Amino acid sequence: MFNGIIYHQGKVKKISISKKGKSIFLSSKISLKKRNIGMSVACDGVCLTLVSYKKKILEFYLLDETIKRSKFKFLKVGDHINLELPLKFGQDISGHICQGHVDTTSKVFKISKKGASRILDFKVDKKYKKILIEKASILINGVSLTISKITKYGFQIWLIPHTLKLTNLSNIKNNSVVNIEFDILSKYVKNYIS
Repeated sequence: MFNGIIYHQGKVKKISISKKGKSIFLSSKISLKKRNIGMSVACDGVCLTLVSYKKKILEFYLLDETIKRSKFKFLKVGDHINLELPLKFGQDISGHICQGHVDTTSKVFKISKKGASRILDFKVDKKYKKILIEKASILINGVSLTISKITKYGFQIWLIPHTLKLTNLSNIKNNSVVNIEFDILSKYVKNYIS
């Protein structure tokens, strides 16, 4: 379980592809120990298992299902990935409850500036529009954010300077692809009503 508050990033140093999936190697200043091997780490919002850790290089293995559902199908060496360690008992939850189970990807189709902040518009498939609720939480590349507005094609969010400084959302351009995890409560309610 995560809360979508990002303090660390990793840089893709190597990608190894096999018939069964893809291994990615990230360099990061995040503080880990060898005993942390096997723990879950949210990588751009995707819950992945830490396979190895040596000399500040984190290795993760991606199954085909993960690649299919996430933006990792477009991953390149040099890309920056938001990293979040799992919550610990008694830790403050500043964002919202996040599972690291990415629902889909989305494309940015409009970026506007409002002072030092940015407003981003995202497109989503029609089948997800019923889950979108104005002022509900949403996870974008592992960052806990608030839906400011529901639009014709999807939704809009605002990014404050602090979020831009600490996350890879500062690198987003028009047509950038991001990972999306919808609010778990919205998904449960939609499933129950259906």
